[in-house]
Amino acid sequence: MQRDKTQLDNQQEATSVASSYSGAGQSEAADSGLSRYALCVEYAGAAYRGWQTQKEKDVPSVQETVEKALSKIANQPVKVICAGRTDACVSGTYQIIHFDTSAERPDRAWVMGTNTQLPDDICIRWAKRVDDSFHARFSAMERRYRYLIYTSPVKPALLSKGVTWTHKELDLSRMQEAASYLIGKHDFTSYRAIACQANSPVREVKAMDLYSAGDLIVIDVRANAFLHHMIRNFAGVLMAIGAGEAEPLWAQQVLEARDRSQGGVTAPPYGLYFVDVKYPEQYDLPKSELGPYFLTQNG
Repeated sequence: MQRDKTQLDNQQEATSVASSYSGAGQSEAADSGLSRYALCVEYAGAAYRGWQTQKEKDVPSVQETVEKALSKIANQPVKVICAGRTDACVSGTYQIIHFDTSAERPDRAWVMGTNTQLPDDICIRWAKRVDDSFHARFSAMERRYRYLIYTSPVKPALLSKGVTWTHKELDLSRMQEAASYLIGKHDFTSYRAIACQANSPVREVKAMDLYSAGDLIVIDVRANAFLHHMIRNFAGVLMAIGAGEAEPLWAQQVLEARDRSQGGVTAPPYGLYFVDVKYPEQYDLPKSELGPYFLTQNG
């Protein structure tokens, strides 16, 4: 009962925060210039065509949904920049964005107020005013994803869009051996989408840890940046190796081929989570809790 009362109080407070700013004029802070804010966004990606706003009308994206909610609280148009664009159906637990605005709001209003304007599958976790040198994308030094594979003879009903399911038994040790070939600075042409628009295929994978968490196998990857479909292509190769369809050395052979056609199947987007971004300590941003929260092991 106490928990229910706390939730009700928080909801009432959030509604009050949002409504208190809904009629504010756009010119209220015009004389004070623009302020820059960093926010952390959590979202379940299944219902969206990725992070980025789409050119087509009536195509849902996380970015457009967040911008509309923030614009209501700011009472002026808000455009955001993110740490890393995620594909259709990919989720995020620590997506960092920034935006500039002349609207003066306390950090709590950007969180509580904006959340009243968002659907249940998107929320703002925190907000912090930052100086103008902060850039969600260009200030980032490292990004981290987790890919969750549910191994079971029967498909899951719960979290069916939150994990990738395979009925095959996967040998974790074989997958771990294969992953070791992918660590370091390499040309990842074989592991990026043919339509990838990055200027260079070279990226530095700083760590790739694989471990089990109940019936889940977690692929936990850190890199300076990622290419289009890079992690899903990692997962496709590693799952084939784990199922005994190829030897661990195949991961290296695919890498050295520098040919996407040699890389096998791209794994589904379900189960892929953007979980962390590292920035210089000078910005003092809240640390990631390394989601998703339902993982039994929080490595």
